[in-house]
Amino acid sequence: MKRHLLRAAALRRTTVIDAGRFFLLAGLLLWLLALGNQGLGYPWQWYRVPPFLFAQEGGVWTAGPLLRGLLVTLEISVLALAGALLLGLATALFRLSASFTARALARGYLEAVRNTPLLIQIFFVYFVLAPVLNIGGFASAVLALSLFEGAYAAEILRAGIVSLPRGQWEAAHSLGLSVFATYRKVILPQAVRRVLPPLAGQGISLVKDSSLVSTIAIYDLTMQGQKIVAETFLAFEIWFTVAALYLLLTFGLSAVVRLLERRMDGIPFARIGGIP
Repeated sequence: MKRHLLRAAALRRTTVIDAGRFFLLAGLLLWLLALGNQGLGYPWQWYRVPPFLFAQEGGVWTAGPLLRGLLVTLEISVLALAGALLLGLATALFRLSASFTARALARGYLEAVRNTPLLIQIFFVYFVLAPVLNIGGFASAVLALSLFEGAYAAEILRAGIVSLPRGQWEAAHSLGLSVFATYRKVILPQAVRRVLPPLAGQGISLVKDSSLVSTIAIYDLTMQGQKIVAETFLAFEIWFTVAALYLLLTFGLSAVVRLLERRMDGIPFARIGGIP
């Protein structure tokens, strides 16, 4: 009992010290910002920003251009993330395949995507592939981001698969499981648990990379910000607001991944893999 009370007291002291350090650092940052603002001499006009977030039409509050752009960015990011994971998984399995053709195709795709800029790939998909596939700008943006991020997701997934002990494969084969069943019930559930943090980082990178789709006239968050700045000249206020919205989006994704990690850590492996 005494040890428990001492541990609780030490935890409270640590919490108070950490809170004090946080507020001290926050105060220092605010002081530096105020000092920089004095030297900048810029007339801040934050009161003009809210109408670009929320608009009132006929007594009804609706989303302003920045929030509409945020929804477009979110939609593109979610669809591209799903496509990147599917493409990454297929490429990782091709890389581990015994087929020379499959390995060559996967290797060619990885080298072509990882060694060329994303902006060039977006232009290639929009101006070359889109007319052939008869797709619009939105689908072109999703396809380009899926191809780009899928190459990195493939190597992350492949690393997670090859990091598993060889005994996992041997145990699955001894149970008479097919290759497909081995991947589905034994290998992939364990690999996903190992690579979830780097995959989350790649998802956050995808959200930020989605800002480049504004170059093909997609009215995402970045494009809406550019339009507002051109009309109002509120460069600092609008771009800081756009950055805050991106931060909100990526922070939410990080929080979801952390919850998923805790959920997976609290469930036995058999339940995650589907093995009774």
